Amino acid sequence: MTDIIEGEVKNKPRTKLNFKQGKIEMTHGAGGRAMHQLIEQLFLAAFDNPWLQQKNDQACFNVDSGRMVMTTDSHVISPIFFPGGDIGMLAVNGTINDIAMAGAIPLYLTAGFILEEGLPLADLQQIVFSMAAAAKQANTAIIAGDTKVVEKGKGDGIFITTTGIGKVPNDILVNMQSPQPGDKIILSGDIGDHGIAIMSKRENLAFETQIISDTVSLHELVATMLKIDPTIRCMRDPTRGGLATTLNEWINQYGISIEIDEHAIPVKESVKAACELLGIDPLYVANEGKLVAVCKSDAATEILAAMHAHPLGKKAAIIGEVSHNQHGFVQMKTIFGGKRIVDWLVGDQLPRIC
Repeated sequence: MTDIIEGEVKNKPRTKLNFKQGKIEMTHGAGGRAMHQLIEQLFLAAFDNPWLQQKNDQACFNVDSGRMVMTTDSHVISPIFFPGGDIGMLAVNGTINDIAMAGAIPLYLTAGFILEEGLPLADLQQIVFSMAAAAKQANTAIIAGDTKVVEKGKGDGIFITTTGIGKVPNDILVNMQSPQPGDKIILSGDIGDHGIAIMSKRENLAFETQIISDTVSLHELVATMLKIDPTIRCMRDPTRGGLATTLNEWINQYGISIEIDEHAIPVKESVKAACELLGIDPLYVANEGKLVAVCKSDAATEILAAMHAHPLGKKAAIIGEVSHNQHGFVQMKTIFGGKRIVDWLVGDQLPRIC
């Protein structure tokens, strides 16, 4: 990694880590030979690239002229392995998605690990391999990082903090124009998959159909949309707090009102059933592989058609529009024909889902 390699000894350790039966020990975070082993045999091997091979206390890279995007995110999900992914895959995809929502091309990532003493090395290896695979799929490199170890009982297996850097092409103007009345709201697919997948695993709930997390990188879908209209008003990935929270954030940010149609919002029947069983509204359930966008009305149909042609947008739908109403709220037309206000939640109904 970078600062974790500071003080490296010249002679490489001869012993090999036991990834099948070994566990994280306090010495793996102490800066000595054991830590060097962990870095060389796992992190450097999995994330191998020219920036890491420099083995400096930082990564140096060239920057083109233009606008850059930078984001950081911490991941404390429980459980760390879940249907459809793990904390490592989630950390990479989530950070790339935050970059992509600005219309940026993801370039580089950093990763900070807080490991709990006793974490099986096999689990850590699986997580790191997932991160490497997700980064490779997104054509990004993990170029710097850090590792710390805390005593058993002082953590929860593993926490990961990732920072991402991306570049916005000069012609892309996402998030630089306020939504206007009549603008359409597009959702890229089924909501609620990730949050319910985590809850079912955490609470050992069994459903007739297994619910799989939707964690995936969305940058290619975003690029497809921006080819149609590089001036999409704004985009977000509705993670914690779900779709409802994202829409309320826009209302607060832009001083607008929004009207949505419940019938138009795609939700899997299995997720609906699980939400009914748990007493949860799918509008507030987290997603890790969906986006919601506001675009000009005259571009919406063409954008939607392009999304339908992409594997990650096959179930995309126009779910509503920016309203002429000046009261500043999200109003939803229900499947029963009435209307109700979709407000903020005071807290998160599903904690630690990312």
